[in-house]
Amino acid sequence: RERGHTMRYRPFLLGIGATLLVWCLVMLLYLRPPEAPRPAGSGGPFHRWKLRPRRGNGSLTGMLGGPRNRILSGSADGRLEKAPDGSVMVADASRLGVIRSPKDQQVKVAGYHQHAFNLLISNRLGFYRSLPDTRNPLCRSEEHGAELPTASVVVCFYNEAWSTLLRTVHTVLGRTPRHLLHELILVDDNSTQADLGPQLAEYVSSQLPSHVRLIRTRDREGLIRARMFGARNASGEVLVFLDSHCEVNVGWLEPLLERIRANRATVTCPIIDIINADTFEYTASPIVRGGFNWGLHFKWESPPAGLARKGRGAIAPIPSPTMAGGLFAMDRIFFHRLGEYDDGMDIWGGENLEISFRIWMCGGQLEIIPCSRVGHVFRRRRPYGSPNGEDTLTKNSLRVAHVWMDDYKKYYFQTRSDVVGKPYGDITSRVALRKRLGCRSFDWYMKTVYPELQPPSKDGPKRSKKQRNKALHRNLKRKMPAILGRFQLQLFGSQLCIESEDDVTTKGSALLLGECATVKRQLWYETEKHDLRLANLLCLDGGDQFPTLAKCHEMGGSQDWRHSSNKAAPLYNLAAGLCLGSKRVAAGEAVTMEMCDDASASRHWTFKKVAAP
Repeated sequence: RERGHTMRYRPFLLGIGATLLVWCLVMLLYLRPPEAPRPAGSGGPFHRWKLRPRRGNGSLTGMLGGPRNRILSGSADGRLEKAPDGSVMVADASRLGVIRSPKDQQVKVAGYHQHAFNLLISNRLGFYRSLPDTRNPLCRSEEHGAELPTASVVVCFYNEAWSTLLRTVHTVLGRTPRHLLHELILVDDNSTQADLGPQLAEYVSSQLPSHVRLIRTRDREGLIRARMFGARNASGEVLVFLDSHCEVNVGWLEPLLERIRANRATVTCPIIDIINADTFEYTASPIVRGGFNWGLHFKWESPPAGLARKGRGAIAPIPSPTMAGGLFAMDRIFFHRLGEYDDGMDIWGGENLEISFRIWMCGGQLEIIPCSRVGHVFRRRRPYGSPNGEDTLTKNSLRVAHVWMDDYKKYYFQTRSDVVGKPYGDITSRVALRKRLGCRSFDWYMKTVYPELQPPSKDGPKRSKKQRNKALHRNLKRKMPAILGRFQLQLFGSQLCIESEDDVTTKGSALLLGECATVKRQLWYETEKHDLRLANLLCLDGGDQFPTLAKCHEMGGSQDWRHSSNKAAPLYNLAAGLCLGSKRVAAGEAVTMEMCDDASASRHWTFKKVAAP
C-alpha cells in the first residue's frame, strides 16, 4: 500500500526535480559572463578584468565581463547602446540632463556647488562612453615604433566627483595598450568626501586591475606637491600627468611617447578637447599652442603663421612656449633631474609657467602633439581654494618672476603693480637649481622661443584702446549662425504665445504669455546653434527659474534649446535640465523653467511658423 502511494506521487516528484534542474541551468547561463570575440592583435586596449555589479555612487549597474567593457548607465533618461568597442553610446545625449524629480534637482544643484559641473549628467553617462575621433584623419595612418617607453599615468584628485574620477580611470584603461601602461596611480590629496575613503579603496582593490594603485597624502598638499608625491611613487619610464576629470581619446598615448622616445628631453602635451561642464558634450579643440601675458596668465593662441600646417605638416608636433599644465608627458628621469616642481609653491597656479620656462631654459623642449587628443571638463570656476584662503596664484607667480625672468620681471610688476612687496617665500634652493643646471637666460627664451610676445609699450592705454577697436570690428564681421526658421512659440491648446515684457532690445527682460499676434516681441528665430533669438537680437536664456533675454554667446549651455517636434512638444534647456512652461495658462502669466512632464500641456509648445517679410 505504501509503495502504491509512492508510485502515485512519483510523476509529481519527477516534475519538481526537472523544474529545479531547468531553473539551475537557466541561472547558470544567466550569471555566466558573456563571451565576446577578442579583437585581432594582442596589443589592443582591451583588458581581461571582471567587474561585479554594484550599487551606490556612480551610475554603474552592469559589469565588465571578459575582454569587453560592458558598463551601462543606470539612467533611463537617454537610451544607451553599445559601440563596437563596448563603450556606451547615448542615442539622445541631449536628454540625459532632464530633471524629472526633486531628487534629480538636488543632485544637480549639489553638483554645481561642490564640483562646478552638471553632476546629474555625469552620473548618468556611466564610466566609459563612445567619443568622436577628433584627430586629423592622417593621424590614423601614423605608425609608431615598436619600442615605445612605458608610462606611469598619475592622476591627482581632491574631492573629485565619483563619476568623473572613475570615467578618467576607465578611459585610460580602455584606450591605452596594456603593454604601454606600466601603472595608473591615483593620488588622493587628503579628500574629505565620504565616497573617496574606504569605498574608493575597496573599488580599486576589488574592481580594477592590479596595475591601478591608490595612494594618499597625509595632509592637504595641493596639486603641485601631490604630483611630486605621485611621481616619486612611480616607476614607469615616462610620467603622464592627467587631471581627474578627463576622458582620453583613441590613440592618445602613443604619439606622446613617440616624441619622448626620440628625445628624452622632449615634453609632450595633447590637444585638449572640450567637455562642456553643463552638458558633458565632447567637442574638438582647434590646433593651438600655449603662451602667456605679462600678468603671468596662461593663454591659448594660434601657432605662428610660419609653421607649415598643410598636408602632413598639419599633424607635425608644434613647439609651444608654455603648457596649460594639467595634461602632459615627461621622461621620469628628466623630470626628477630638472627639479620636479617648485615645492615652495602652494596648492595651484603658476606651476605650469614655471615648469615651461625651466624645460626650455634648461635643455629641454615643449611640444603640442596634434595626433593626441584628451577631453577635459572646463569649469567656469575652481570648486575649491587654498585651505587658509591665501592667494596662491600671486605667491606662486612671484616665485616664477624672481627665479626665472631676470630683468624681464619688471614687465610683470609694471602690469601687476598691486603685487609689489608681497611675500613669496624662500627661493634659495630654486635659484641654486637654476645655477646647477646651467640654464639659459630669460632673454634667450624670449628671443628664441617666444619672440611673438613683445614688452608692453609705454602708451599701453592707447594701444589697448586700438586693440579693443580691432576686436569690436572683428565681432561685427563675425559670421552669424544660419537661421533655421521664424516662429511664434505658442502654448499648446491655447491662443497664448511667449513675448518679452520689455522692449526686444532690453537685456534681462522677463518673458510672459500674451495673446498671439504678429508683433516683433513674439517673433523668435531658431538658429543652427540651437538658440532662440527674439527679433533676431537677444537670446532666450534658461539659466534661472524665470528665463530672460540675454546677449547671445553661441556657447550652448543655458541658451541651448531642444525640441523633438514643431508641434506640441516640450522645449528643453540642455544645461538647466528643465523645460519651458508656465504655472497657469493665462495672459500675463510669467514663463518659467519647470520639470519636464510629457503629460503636462502647460509645458508643450508649437512652433508656429511665420513667413519671412
